[in-house]
Amino acid sequence: MAGGTSSYQEIATEVADNILTITLNRPDKLNAYTRTMQAELIDAFDLADRDDDVRAVIVTGAGRAFCAGADLSAGGTTFDAKARSDRKTAPVKESGEVDWSDEAVRDGGGRLTLRIFKCLKPVIAAVNGPAVGIGATMQLAMDIRLASEAARFGFVFARRGIVPEACSSWFLPRIVGISQALEWTCSGRVFEASEALAGRLVSKVVPPAELLPVAQALAREIADNTAPVAVALIRQMMWRMLGADDPMEAHKIDSRGIYSRGASADVREGVTAFLEKRPARFTDKVSTDMPSYFPWWQERPYK
Repeated sequence: MAGGTSSYQEIATEVADNILTITLNRPDKLNAYTRTMQAELIDAFDLADRDDDVRAVIVTGAGRAFCAGADLSAGGTTFDAKARSDRKTAPVKESGEVDWSDEAVRDGGGRLTLRIFKCLKPVIAAVNGPAVGIGATMQLAMDIRLASEAARFGFVFARRGIVPEACSSWFLPRIVGISQALEWTCSGRVFEASEALAGRLVSKVVPPAELLPVAQALAREIADNTAPVAVALIRQMMWRMLGADDPMEAHKIDSRGIYSRGASADVREGVTAFLEKRPARFTDKVSTDMPSYFPWWQERPYK
């Protein structure tokens, strides 16, 4: 993915000037989410993390929607693994209880948001139109959400008789607060971009024609002026400290970062460039130069 486009069935990707743009690409279906789209999105984020030429990621939708939610073409059995020939079912224990720790139970949207959560590049959502269900929850693991005036949002799960997914019960209250999260999820109503802005779900609302240029300008600001390793560390520090039980946990990681990066070529260059009043030329790479204490957490298994 070191430049140009990649070939997928349900998403489109393009790398230009160190920015990867991922476009949900089922415009005739309002970019409804499928297992194929899920696998392709995860693959695209895997490739982005391995490609040092990618400095930032933008996610948007083709046509008039961002993502209309899960593909409901299977009707009432859409979410019923036991009724779907394309889904594995979880084994049942001798007691008759479902083995809830089996991989077959896992929610597909959560697999995607967990992958985005682990990403080492900043991720910007450019929400061009309706974003409902997984179309709304997949954005929560992205770092910055920008919306077109044409965007609409809906955490509609309760109106379908189901519960929110994609780890949104962790992400959404941390972004907008518990009261706002419960209002949107318990009512399941669809709301305007202006309400999303007031509720701090998105940071900016712009006219439709300005959405991608604004997202690209933000990505360009990151790509042109920051050190890749520093940004990768900052992204994980901020997200993971949301769950820390004491500021000492942040102090431990801050201290490791200051100590290790303080001796790096990037820091010497950053300070020298500032003093010499010129753009910095950072050379450290995410693929080879992350500090030895990274990652500082233990991965959680699904069980």
